[in-house]
This record gives sequence, structure tokens and C-alpha cells, in this order.
Amino acid sequence: MDTINNLILGFGVTFQPAVLMFCFFGVLMGMFIGVLPGIGPLAAISLLLPITYHIEPTAAIVMLAGVYYGAEYGGSTASILLNIPGTTANAVTCLDGYPMAMQGRAGIALFMTTVASLVGGIVGIASLILFAPTIVEIGLKFGAAEYCALMVFGMVAATSVSVGSPVKANAMVVFGVMLSTIGADLNSGVIRFDFGFIQMMDGVSLVVLAMGLFGLAEVIKNISSDRKSTLNEKVTFRSMMPTREDMKMSAKPIARGSAIGTLLGTLPGTGAAVAAFVSYAVEKKLARDPSRFGKGAIEGISAPEAANNAGAQSAFIPTLTLGIPGSATMAVMMGALIIHGIQPGPMMLTEQPELFWGLIASFFIGNIILVFLNIPLIQLWVSMLNIPAKFLYPSILVVILIGVYSVHNSTFDVFLVAIAGTLGYLMYILRFEGAPLLLGFVLGPMLEQNFRRAMLLSRGELDIFIERPISLGLISLTALILILSAVGSIVAARRRRRG
Repeated sequence: MDTINNLILGFGVTFQPAVLMFCFFGVLMGMFIGVLPGIGPLAAISLLLPITYHIEPTAAIVMLAGVYYGAEYGGSTASILLNIPGTTANAVTCLDGYPMAMQGRAGIALFMTTVASLVGGIVGIASLILFAPTIVEIGLKFGAAEYCALMVFGMVAATSVSVGSPVKANAMVVFGVMLSTIGADLNSGVIRFDFGFIQMMDGVSLVVLAMGLFGLAEVIKNISSDRKSTLNEKVTFRSMMPTREDMKMSAKPIARGSAIGTLLGTLPGTGAAVAAFVSYAVEKKLARDPSRFGKGAIEGISAPEAANNAGAQSAFIPTLTLGIPGSATMAVMMGALIIHGIQPGPMMLTEQPELFWGLIASFFIGNIILVFLNIPLIQLWVSMLNIPAKFLYPSILVVILIGVYSVHNSTFDVFLVAIAGTLGYLMYILRFEGAPLLLGFVLGPMLEQNFRRAMLLSRGELDIFIERPISLGLISLTALILILSAVGSIVAARRRRRG
């Protein structure tokens, strides 16, 4: 009854005209920010932060939150249609979303990502309401050793993300970790591997790397050929509807992705991006025919999209209940609360119940608004596939360059994205996958940081990783995946020899 009464209080706050208006404005802006690659929710929320000084606290936080999870909805659009990840978490959607678009199934892909995003968002919200104390308790048990083991598990799982050879995938993971070490050392401040460029002090931007490997490389690959339209007739609502087989194949992946996103979203430093990659790896491991992945498998878009939206919602759990921001975006959100004199933490539920439950109720309303915004716009997004290559690719280049430049206002980043795009094209020729590299790049700094902390706590003894039950379980699971991958490679090699 307490939960029901709290939700009634929250919906009463959300349905106030001002709060409802800012909720709509936030999710609308977030959706368009997601569609436009390179900007991202962090930059958008940072730009909107000064506006919140003049807005009532609940409406301000509801608006900023809408931008955050709205961007996860819109980010899949560019990933599917243009092979350019709208946000970091949508990078894995490129792997199967873009092949689906090239097969003339862009409308179905966009519809399914909307459905998966809605389900994942609702599961994340439900977990925030029902299981926040339990999930926070699990998250508090994660120390340096557990996080380090989780990062290693994620990197090994990245070999499942790759379509090709596991050896090449592992090489890409290692290369991604190497790229992540460029810049200032977190402990000593010493500049590493900057090659004499002062602009490399802060390392390589994730936006630069993702847009170069996925977006610019795709442009280079297709620029010499006049890409024909994959859309022969007008997209109708009926043509966007997935088949019964599509729904059947997506149901369990959406459920698993929602669960993975909810759990990982509560862990500081992981969040939606890691959840999307892990859910994709899990689905490929569980698939009867893993070779379908990377060629337009509908599970390859439904599971990650459910995971990243569930992760976006559950990321509010440690921020609101413990005052621990799980990401840079959550740190900005927490800063907005503090600006308005609200201290996130355990006392927030009792001291600011209207804001806390009003924010949760706005998640429900915002997710429903996003569905009604996204589905009618699918026809507009899919029509982009009819644009001739001679007009489309220069436009994509302009979007990439503006997006990259806007992150740090640096022309040096423009040169870096050109290098990353060339690297991505060479990787395509040599049949190396970009997704494991990107995951290694994302997890690399967290792996290094938590490994150092674990070594300091254990005085240099590696026993800390097997003495703690959670880290031991993760390491065991990682070893099991490696063994299964090795056995699978041996069996596949024997089959090829017999054939």
C-alpha cells in the first residue's frame, strides 16, 4: 500500500501542467539528440543545466532525466539507418541494425527497437520502485576486485560480439585497451603515449573513435558505389509491424536484456553501454545459429536496446538512493539536484518524496510519450534510405565532423576521426571487427583503475581475486566462456576438415 500511495503522489506531481510540459520537452529533445550522432546526452544536459536555475526543481530534474533516457531511444535510429551510433550504448545496434536496413527491413528494425526500449525502460522503472534497496545492497558488495573481475568478464564476452575469428576479436580487445591508456595517468598525472601532441593529454575521445570506426569507415566503404534504395514502396504502419516469428525470436532476448541492463545499470562505471554489449554477447552465446549475428539478426537489436534503456533507468538507483553517480551524465544530474539544495542519498525518500516519486512517475509518462513520438516518425527516418549516395554521404560526413568538433571544439579531433575512419576501413578489409575494440576501449580505464585499487588493498597479492566470492564467481564464469570458445573452435575446425 505504501508503494501504491507513493506512486499516486508521484503521478499527482507529474500531471501538473508545468512538470508535464518539461517532461515532454525533455524526451523530445533527447530523442532528436540521440538521432544526431556525436552530441550525446551528457553534452545536452550540460548545456541545459543553466536553464534549470530558473525552473522549479521537480520540473528541472524531470526535463534533464527525459533528455537522458530519450537519447537512448533516438540513438538507435542513426545506428540502424546510417551505421553511425547515436550514443555509445547504441554502437552495438549497428552490428545487426544496419544489415537489416540494407535488407529492406529498416521499418521493422526501428519498430522493434522502440518496443524493446519501452519494455526495457519499464523493467528498469519497476526495479527502481520494487528492488532499489536489494539492488543497491548488491552494488555495495562490489569492491575493486569485483569490478576488475567484471571488466575482464566483459572483455572476454566481447569475443562473442565479433562475427569472425575469436583470435582477431581478442586482438581487437587488447588494441582497444591499449588505446584507452593514451593520456594522463589517473594516479600520477604523467602523460602517456601522447606522441608529442598536447591535445592527446586527455586521451582519445570515445565519440571520435566510435564515429570513425562505424560512421566514417562506412562512408569510405560505400563512397565509390552509388547505393541503390532498399525501399521500393511507401512505408506503411502494416509494413513496419514485425512478423510473428520476429516477435517470438525477440521476446526472450528483450527479457534477458532488460534484466542485464537493470543489474549493470546500478553498478557505477558500467551502465547502459556495457549492458548493451554484454546482452549482445549473451544472446550470441545462447543462439542456435550464432553465424546469423552481424547479418541482420533481430535478437541483435532487441536485446541491446532493451538493455541500454533498462540501464538508463536503473542508473538513477545509486544516484538517488546513495548519492553515488554511476556515470558522468549521472554526476551532472546529481549536480543539478545539489544546485537546487537537494542532497541525493538515503534521506531523499523521506525529505523529498514529491521529487523522488514525481521523477519515477515521469519515467512512465516519458517512455509512453517516446513511443507515440517514435512510431509516427519511423516513416520519416526510413525515407532517408531513398536519398542518393551522392547527397547522403556528404551529409553524413558533415554530421560526423560537426558532431566530433562540438565535443571539445577541437580541429585535432577532426583529424583523429579521419584516422579512426581509415583504421575502420582497413579493419573491414582485413576482417577485423570494430565492436570488440570499442568495448576494450570503454572498459580499459575502469580495468586499470580497479586493478590498481585491488593491488593496493591486497598489498600486491593476487589472492584477493579468489578470496572474494563475487570476483571468484566472475573469474570462474570467464574461464568457462574461454573453455567453451576453445572447444567450439576445435569442433568447428574438425568439421571444416571433414567437409
